[in-house]
Amino acid sequence: MFKLTVSPEKAPDKPIYLEIEFKNGNPVALDGVAMEPLALFTQLNKVGGANGIGRLDLVENRFVGMKSHGVYETPGGTILRTAHRDLETITLDREVMKIRDSLIPRYAELVYNGFWFSPERELLQKTMDETQQTVNGTVRLKLYKGNCFSVGRKSDQSLYQVNFATFEEDNVYDQGDATGFIRLHGLRLKINALQGRCNK
Repeated sequence: MFKLTVSPEKAPDKPIYLEIEFKNGNPVALDGVAMEPLALFTQLNKVGGANGIGRLDLVENRFVGMKSHGVYETPGGTILRTAHRDLETITLDREVMKIRDSLIPRYAELVYNGFWFSPERELLQKTMDETQQTVNGTVRLKLYKGNCFSVGRKSDQSLYQVNFATFEEDNVYDQGDATGFIRLHGLRLKINALQGRCNK
């Protein structure tokens, strides 16, 4: 049944490492070599398939109302998704990512149901494209027996600052600030408790 992938059990016993570079959220290079989208995707299908990446077995909900059992292969897509999402962890603001992620199911539904050329899909596309303006950088991946792991990422637009990512004594974070923060966020819980709406 499978045409693109070997079974993970038959994949090589030695892991493969590769690097994908992104610009505005789009993959533009593989292992330092600039490539057009189709050529890059085709190469990822080849290397991913050889390592057993990207087999899916799922039950989905069809537009007409029935459930359907599908088995798919998407080695290139699996690799790109893993790399892209990993790069976003350092280049996208947390709240922007939350909003974008909340729109993904609707976007996917429109594409799945054949509404690619609809005005609502085009509206969502503008939002998606806007979120990707800072998704620039490179992700290093490890492929091994059906698994695809991110093992490194770098970007000139990374929001991760090691000097800010500490709760130790420094000039960034005052431990005393936590008291007011906890009180404010606990206020609605206290009110619910006073009304008997919380488990005691």
